[in-house]
Amino acid sequence: MGSIKRYMQFVKPYNVQIFITIVIGIIKFAIPLFIPLLIKIVIDDIIGGKGLTSEEKMHQLVYWLGGTSLIFLIVRPPIEYYRQYLAQLVSNKILYDIRQKLYIHLQKLSLKYYSNTRAGEVISRVINDVEQTKNFVMIGLMNVWLDLATILIAIGIMLTMNVKLTLVTLLAFPFYAFSVKYFFGKLRDLTRKRSQALAGVQSYLHERVQGMSIIKTFTLEKHEQKLFDKANGEFLDKAVDQTIWNAKAFAVVNTITDIAPLLVIAFAGYEAIYNGLSVGTMAAFVAYIERLYSPLRRLVNSSTTLTQAFASMDRVFELMDEEYDIVDKKGASILEDSTGDVTFSNVSFQYEKDGNTILNNVDFHVNAGQTVAFVGMSGGGKSTIISLIPRFFDVTSGSVQIDGKDIRDVTIESLRKHIGIVLQDNILFSDSVKTNILMGNPNASDEEVIEAAKAANAHDFIMELPEGYETKVGERGVKLSGGQKQRVAIARVFLKNPTILVLDEATSALDLESESLIQDSLERLAKNRTTIIVAHRLSTITHADNIFVIENGEVVENGNHTILMSQKSVYYNLFQIQQLDK
Repeated sequence: MGSIKRYMQFVKPYNVQIFITIVIGIIKFAIPLFIPLLIKIVIDDIIGGKGLTSEEKMHQLVYWLGGTSLIFLIVRPPIEYYRQYLAQLVSNKILYDIRQKLYIHLQKLSLKYYSNTRAGEVISRVINDVEQTKNFVMIGLMNVWLDLATILIAIGIMLTMNVKLTLVTLLAFPFYAFSVKYFFGKLRDLTRKRSQALAGVQSYLHERVQGMSIIKTFTLEKHEQKLFDKANGEFLDKAVDQTIWNAKAFAVVNTITDIAPLLVIAFAGYEAIYNGLSVGTMAAFVAYIERLYSPLRRLVNSSTTLTQAFASMDRVFELMDEEYDIVDKKGASILEDSTGDVTFSNVSFQYEKDGNTILNNVDFHVNAGQTVAFVGMSGGGKSTIISLIPRFFDVTSGSVQIDGKDIRDVTIESLRKHIGIVLQDNILFSDSVKTNILMGNPNASDEEVIEAAKAANAHDFIMELPEGYETKVGERGVKLSGGQKQRVAIARVFLKNPTILVLDEATSALDLESESLIQDSLERLAKNRTTIIVAHRLSTITHADNIFVIENGEVVENGNHTILMSQKSVYYNLFQIQQLDK
């Protein structure tokens, strides 16, 4: 029930619209309830009317049927339209609000969460599960009440016609209520497991579609088919479990709703034979049975759909309850202007609480405007160091300071505004080149975008693209070469104009021509700002003011290229190996 209570917070702003929709719906469902009563009037009062001539009977028939037709032709269509329109409008607005809040939440979750969670799982919850909760609004908050209102109105009309016959009609209700409660208790858990399995299939597909080039390169099609069949089979098993229980529920409940009308027909027949029950009343009751039990059958269908909605609600709020690892502390100040002075004081770091120590008492200082580099073997902790500067992760102990301020004492937004990052594999979104560059500063003018592209040596190749700056780059920038993607990413950082520039293996995966162009643009970008470089190829950082050699999470030596070479230690050995490789 906790999920329903929380969901109602999203419903609350639309209470008035929902109430209006229900009222319109009750009118819509109440109008057809006049039909069985009309049958009784036609049979008993018109056809069986004593003392009426044929002309008078015809006149009465035209009067009753004409009036009813006008109601169905004039009153009911707009009522039907507005009921459907308002119901869909309100439910879609609620889903919009939920997805909006979820997306805000997703952007606040740390990179640790995304490194431990499959993208397909997140997408499944935001799209599929949120969509399933729509049924709670449409059915639980609207249709259930309309069906209940229909039942009550029908019972009220039937009581005015014949009390004993009405009581016989209601005999099956307790059995119906018990069977619904019994079967649909377990269905929620089964439905939840089915949703989880479906999310598993979606996650698998999402990863494999993105990595289709790997599957083809290694001719893994048959192997991957087996893995997909396994994931798909798990979903099938959970879906079948849910279907079996659902089928049992429908078999029992529908049997009850099918037997009940037979009881009514039998008793009505008895009353007509022995106690003078009119044929019109019997016909009306038989018609009302359908009007009565159709909503009951819909309520059974609703129970199944609502169970799915409740299971999806649980999954939506489970995601919404994921805690933030990186948050602004209370009273955090705004980092207004930064010189770019960076200090690590006794920094130790572990990704998991009881995991391996990645950094151990790392100490270093980067003066504003300096260019420094971190080098060392893979896995030493270089990339971890640069992940701590923009607070993608928080230090386990020690502190990271910018301009003497602990970065945990300033707001995350103001901190990251001063930092620009160029990675080895920069992600571009499947939008235009211009839109991707504008991510550096969404408010920049076209002229500023072009200036940034020129500074990044990207303008010329962009103008050769089919639609220039409006060319779509495809998912993750697949339509561009590695060098072109890097230059767009650098243009993005030029547009941001940060105080601190972080380059993580920015040229290591490129051909010589692209590397030369990018090295030129990076040097231009690094001018007059603090630049922190993680490099694999040592030849690219010989110009750095200071080079820190990282080994097993510690700074083992530092100095400029000349000093480190003269020491003939770790850096010297790494440099010699790379020269031999050449």
